[in-house]
Amino acid sequence: MKVRVLNGPNLARLDLRSSAIYGDMNFSALQEFILKTAAEVGLEAEVLQSDSETELIHWIHEAADSHTPIVINPAAFTHYSYAIRDALEMVSAPKIEVHLSNTMAREEFRHTSVVSGVVHGTIAGFGPDSYRLALIALKNLVGK
Repeated sequence: MKVRVLNGPNLARLDLRSSAIYGDMNFSALQEFILKTAAEVGLEAEVLQSDSETELIHWIHEAADSHTPIVINPAAFTHYSYAIRDALEMVSAPKIEVHLSNTMAREEFRHTSVVSGVVHGTIAGFGPDSYRLALIALKNLVGK
């Protein structure tokens, strides 16, 4: 089973962001971690990252058209992109929102997710293991 793992703005620059919040893994290492974890749980992951809202929406549309499950870290778009929310709403396959950090323990503006209401669940605050937990949950959702 194929799954699309989408990552939003600034995640390709994890190595330049606060390690206290985002950990010590750069995006290349995170991508390898996701691919390895997906294979371990019996999924084939395609890991994509973009700073462009438009590109993320196109990837979501492709997943909707192909009924491909999604794990998405919308990053900053989490808090205000109704366009990404609307695109995710069109995806009939399982979809899970992830965040490396615990957004509820951060600045107040990060406490709101406009996408949470259209995904099966949100996993946040476990660093790279947020992706591991999401892939496991996604595998279970697909199996139902």
